[in-house]
Amino acid sequence: MAQVIAIANQKGGVGKTTTAINLAGALAELGYRILAVDMDPQANLTVGLGINLGQVERSIAHILDDGDSNLESVILTSETERIDVVPSTLELASTEVELFSAIGREYALREALNHGVRERYDYVLIDCPPTLGLLTINGLVAAGSVIIPVQTQYYALKGLTALVKVINTIRTKLNRDLRILGLLPTFYDGRTILGREMLDELRELGEHHVFHTIIRHTVKLGEAPLTGRPITAYAGSSEAARAFRELAKEVVELGQA
Repeated sequence: MAQVIAIANQKGGVGKTTTAINLAGALAELGYRILAVDMDPQANLTVGLGINLGQVERSIAHILDDGDSNLESVILTSETERIDVVPSTLELASTEVELFSAIGREYALREALNHGVRERYDYVLIDCPPTLGLLTINGLVAAGSVIIPVQTQYYALKGLTALVKVINTIRTKLNRDLRILGLLPTFYDGRTILGREMLDELRELGEHHVFHTIIRHTVKLGEAPLTGRPITAYAGSSEAARAFRELAKEVVELGQA
């Protein structure tokens, strides 16, 4: 059975999709089979893994909207070996509105994954949108653990408290198995005093594991999505690729703990 990991933070621009795409690439490089699930109507994960949105006929929106639908019917093969994608489209935004009146609305994604899909993969990575709405809640209810990318800036740390509160509520009421796998420092710039101070503060929070891997913003990391491939495939010898390989090793080790 696949380990299901949600990548979540209600703040936009912290590197959720970047983390999902490149962690998938690094895990696939280790020989694992990956299913990347795009829960964001912006569909950046879908495009970043080489899927042409113009050719997506059925997406995660159809699965959440119709509880009888088979998730396997929307899974697409990505440009990268051992990575499959459950694509998103802008249609998902209206699906979230419709979910509000659905019975068992928080469990829609978990039910879809449990219908024979998890047996086919080693990891399911869920890229959640930058909100704390029903799409993110579906991702967290379906997951066994969550990675929280945290930009090493002041306001990013302030928003972390709200997200942890939501995760604790979901653990209490909807998914007792959910745990925070770790906080992932992103967009780190060690040349600035603020960056170093924010990283120290993140580590001093003490309540949650902070990944040893630090994701720095690089040009190559920004270019990779344009090619439809993870950084490990696009620029395999780059510093960013090495960082995501280290992150993948950490994720594997934490999952076995």
